[in-house]
Formats: sequence, structure tokens, C-alpha cells
Amino acid sequence: METVKFTQMKDGDREDYAFLTEHEIEYADGTADRLLAAMVELDKSLSGYKVTRLGHSLQAATRAWNAGADTDWVVSALLHDVGDIYAPYNHDEYAAAIIRPFVREQCTWVVEKHGDFQLLYYGEHVGANPNKRETFRGSPYFDDCAEFCEKWDQSSFDPDYPTLPLAFFAPLVKEVFARKSYDPAVTRAAVRAPLSDERTAAARSGT
Repeated sequence: METVKFTQMKDGDREDYAFLTEHEIEYADGTADRLLAAMVELDKSLSGYKVTRLGHSLQAATRAWNAGADTDWVVSALLHDVGDIYAPYNHDEYAAAIIRPFVREQCTWVVEKHGDFQLLYYGEHVGANPNKRETFRGSPYFDDCAEFCEKWDQSSFDPDYPTLPLAFFAPLVKEVFARKSYDPAVTRAAVRAPLSDERTAAARSGT
């Protein structure tokens, strides 16, 4: 069987959909590699900053790593702007949709809302509401997003910051996207993990 038998989905049978499921699983297994390739494409996106979009993403992830953040946070920091190429007006929602099945709910929420939270730093200069984040004040993840933006996002445009390469983070991305999608043990609704851990940070730095 090289293709399904139907031309309309309503005409498919069990054999057709078993065949498609096998192909879809095989394709999904390559998600991490496709995302890593997309990260390289970020260098072709927005210009004008002192670092490229890829450089910004790597710097955010490096700051997360240096802070002792867990894998979910580090990968979320790396991928938070991956939507800039394909969805420049809702890049945060785009990135959140990609990671949602594979990381903690907390991280997905922060990535999804970080665009609104970032307005605090520049909204007044572009005619936007710098306090738009206040709409989400009641969320249990509000402080997490504020910290994410302050420490890892708005600060990661420094060309002199020692930033780790994409190859360093590739195993973490592959680990995350090898997880079972939408596994409650992975998405962990209502669970909060700190963005930093001093002991882990010290171990990673060798001090």
C-alpha cells in the first residue's frame, strides 16, 4: 500500500487510517530536527538589532541554562521566538502551539503571553499599551512570565554575552520532542517550577 484508497476522508476505512497513522508517527518523530533547522532560519528574520534573531534566542536559552533552569524552561526560552518568520504578528501564540504538547503548562502559558508582557519595555514608544500584561494579573503564571521577560527575553540582545551554540541545545530539544504528546505527567497542569536554581546553576558552571 503506497497511498490510501480514498479521495474523501469520509470514505476511508480502518486500513487506510492505520496506514496514515504509521506515516504520521514517522513524520512527527522528525519534529525536533525540523525545529532546529527553523532556528537557523531565524537569522533571515528581523534585522536591526545588535544580535540576530537566532542570536537572541540562543542568548535567552543560555541565560536560562546559566540560571539553573530545568529542561522545559531552557527549551521554551530557545523556541520562544521561533514563530517570527511565519507568524510575525502572533509569534508568541505560534511558538506556544508548537511546544504545548511537550512541556509543562506553565512554560506554554509564558511563551504564549510573553509578547504582551514585553510591551512593558517598549509599548509607549510604538503607541501600544505598556501595561497590557495587567490583563493577566490573576494568572498563577503571571510572575513567571514577568521574570522570564525581565531576565531572559528583554535582556538578551547583548552581542558581548557569551552565548552557547545551537548544537549545545539540540539534545535538549530532541529530548523534549521525543516525549509522549499531551502526557499529563509532562504538561503538569497548575504545576510551577522556578526559573532558576542556584545549586543546578553552580553545578553547570563547575563552581
